[in-house]
Amino acid sequence: MTKTNHITIAEGKKIYFASDNHLGAPTMEASRPREKKFVAWLDEIKHDAAAIFLLGDLFDFWFEYKTVVPKGFTRTLGKLAEISDSGIPIHYFVGNHDLWMNGYFEEELGIPVYHKPHEFTFNKYSFFIGHGDGLGPGDKGYKRMKKVFISPFFKWLFKWGHPDIGMRIAQYFSVKNKMISGNDDATFLGEENEWLAVYSRKKLEDKHRDFFVFGHRHLPLEIKLNETSMYINLGDWIQYYTYGVFDGENFELKRY
Repeated sequence: MTKTNHITIAEGKKIYFASDNHLGAPTMEASRPREKKFVAWLDEIKHDAAAIFLLGDLFDFWFEYKTVVPKGFTRTLGKLAEISDSGIPIHYFVGNHDLWMNGYFEEELGIPVYHKPHEFTFNKYSFFIGHGDGLGPGDKGYKRMKKVFISPFFKWLFKWGHPDIGMRIAQYFSVKNKMISGNDDATFLGEENEWLAVYSRKKLEDKHRDFFVFGHRHLPLEIKLNETSMYINLGDWIQYYTYGVFDGENFELKRY
């Protein structure tokens, strides 16, 4: 894991978190109202954002060829570029639907991309942040599939296919088969059985963190791990439209 990053939150500023938009699902047309809603949210929060963290699966499928990226999402990409160009840092964590990012966000939008969980400190508080896929004792189906999807041979093979064909295949698996979803059942499992909470408790055995923030589960969750540590799942922008806000002292889950 890379070194911890520190962000100082100025008075009146906040750090925002969102995850799991799955733009493009089940179709581009069907997801466009959700995209417009997300862009409106970005437009509102840019006025007091110290930083924005997007925790993966912004797109239902994303694959970067050497000179080609998926068609669409112009409103979202344009708004992210505007915010990044204004000097507000945006951090992106790949999810299980956009594993195949390979430089476009960094080069075109100035947004750093993380392929693994990462630690940050905001003022005096420590955060452990990631998408959440493949962590903890659950998510077994996805763990098996991820080994295939991230293999150099699979990526090489996929790149040699025509993008139109590749996108159709990916949409089939992503929307219909759910083989790369990783979410067997988006229902609350109980505080002792939520596998990302179990994972977070295990991480606390090695080192204290104040907040563990993940996406992936599509459920807005706040679970107290001990007297000083909290696990938060951000929910999604499909059913809940929830997001996280940290003002330098307190973390809140809110609904847009």
